[in-house]
Amino acid sequence: MLVKTFGSAVYGIEATTITVEVNIAAGTKYFIVGLPDVAIKESYFRIESALKNCNYKMPRQQVVVNMAPADIRKEGSAYDLTIATGILAASGQMVADDLDKYLIMGELSLDGGLHPIKGALPIAIQARKEGFKGFILPKQNAREAAIVNDLEVYGVESITEVFNFFNGDTKLERTLVNTREEFYDSLCNYASDFSEVKGQENIKRALEIAAAGGHNVILIGPPGAGKTMLAKRMPSIMPPLSLHESLETTKIHSVAGKMAAADALVTTRPFRSPHHTISEEILANAGV
Repeated sequence: MLVKTFGSAVYGIEATTITVEVNIAAGTKYFIVGLPDVAIKESYFRIESALKNCNYKMPRQQVVVNMAPADIRKEGSAYDLTIATGILAASGQMVADDLDKYLIMGELSLDGGLHPIKGALPIAIQARKEGFKGFILPKQNAREAAIVNDLEVYGVESITEVFNFFNGDTKLERTLVNTREEFYDSLCNYASDFSEVKGQENIKRALEIAAAGGHNVILIGPPGAGKTMLAKRMPSIMPPLSLHESLETTKIHSVAGKMAAADALVTTRPFRSPHHTISEEILANAGV
């Protein structure tokens, strides 16, 4: 039996929908094709253990998993739940009627639980753009994805919840986030504020001028003079992020896996403090 489920691949801060086709036929081997990386090839062992520990069966037939478009490289373990759902449906253990309406992603643990994924926000944006009804993903990523309106977002903790949902045994609780309320409630909520700086009047004046005019700043001085302390507080006197800027910043944090489960939007200007000996290559590519 052939079943199609849907996942997504993130390239930069944009997402591309991936169709995962699962076919079960006579035979004994497991094949996964479509330019998967090692993490995806290893998903067989995670899926088999998760299904067994949740009292489901891994088919002892030939299982072929195709990830289309086949010419695009797929990376990471976030396709575990997508593939596992397809296997359950293709083997007749789960109802497959509504699978085409949902985008499903999540990394499986051996007991069937789910670990968070990266890039939930750009994936949710692409899912809405392509007309999917909903997005099923790990609960830790639910608030992050739920800032996308007109898309039903369901955070789940295990593959059992997904199984019961598609079989009609239970309903999943939809995660709702009021994007504008979330944005304005936490806008400019900085952990370090410029008002905390005592003294340093000359450099404070220089930073105020730089922030007002959008200028670059270089701070030179001996260790302990307060360079990092002042630089860390400079974002708090810069103009607040617009909603568009906040969404773009959140997408970058999402892809980098820097979003906490309680976070929905990044509403403060990011601050990074790389060491002065850092190379240009690491500064550009290491996500600092």
